[in-house]
Amino acid sequence: MKLPVSFLWPDFLWLLLAVPLLVLGYVWLLRRKKKLVLRYASLAIIKGAMAKNLPWRRHVPPALFLLGLTALLLAASRPLGVITLPGSHGTIILAMDVSLSMRATDVLPTRLEAAQTAAKAFLAELPRNIKVGIVTFAGTAQLVQPPTLNREDLVAAIDRFQMQRGTAVGSGIVTALAELFPDEGINLSDMIYGNAQRGRSIDDAAGKAKPKKEFVPVAPGSFESAVIVLLTDGRRTTGVDTQEAAKMAADRGVRVYSVGLGTVDGEVKGFEGWSMYLKLDEPSLKAVAQTTDAEYFYAGTAEALKKVYEKLGTRLQLDKKETELSALLALLAAVLAISSAALSLAWFNRIL
Repeated sequence: MKLPVSFLWPDFLWLLLAVPLLVLGYVWLLRRKKKLVLRYASLAIIKGAMAKNLPWRRHVPPALFLLGLTALLLAASRPLGVITLPGSHGTIILAMDVSLSMRATDVLPTRLEAAQTAAKAFLAELPRNIKVGIVTFAGTAQLVQPPTLNREDLVAAIDRFQMQRGTAVGSGIVTALAELFPDEGINLSDMIYGNAQRGRSIDDAAGKAKPKKEFVPVAPGSFESAVIVLLTDGRRTTGVDTQEAAKMAADRGVRVYSVGLGTVDGEVKGFEGWSMYLKLDEPSLKAVAQTTDAEYFYAGTAEALKKVYEKLGTRLQLDKKETELSALLALLAAVLAISSAALSLAWFNRIL
């Protein structure tokens, strides 16, 4: 079983053995002092003094001092603990499915309208200092609103959604990554059609192109400046492979929170002469979240989708991080030591 606290310098924990030794030494001194007092003073005087001075007080300063020493020794071992802190995400990219299946009415009034309403509520609850961008995907993917603090522009972009055929889930993730990392040269067309060599510029052919910086993968979920929220109601039918796109996000440390909307079992629906298979690819969406160290949410109704966005807002505003606790323990040790000295001076006119 994994302990909630780990230590960078665990060998220093052996120093804690000094604490029970000090307690034993304190008890021995008390007994020795008691014997000396009984040898040279009358019992009546001792009882009167003890009644007057409340004998439990004399143990409080040493107890506080020992607690402070324990905290200081723990601080020396440099403990690490997982604590919840305000989130540091500066940008959120909403990657939203606008395929024709979003016209389905199993989520009232339609899947698309429910998604638009929930997204607007999500924007209203986010802190104003977080930028939000919007990517839509169907047969292909496109950035419909670059990251901005202007909530009115975002709402207007959501209202302009246009539905198309196809579901390019992976392309939506890649387009979001291209916006988050503009200097990496992420090109959706190159990934789909393999145009990297055929589409070289004149500078490339002349050998004048700037060498690309070598890409070094990082730990999944380690990029704290941005996250992607992916919403879809179906399975990928075209575009970049979904898991390949998820791996790209994971290698850049970007979390992709996936939201599945609609029918899990799947059924054929018809819209204006088109028919489509509406089964939600939950395993794929769960894999995306797992690969990028994020979470998957299922929303089968408009109300459930609203609650999902509320949970996402909370997740993105609070982060759990492994943090060194040495400074807090050192501060606690100082407070206990000062309190011990202050009480000893106030009650006995001496320090311990």
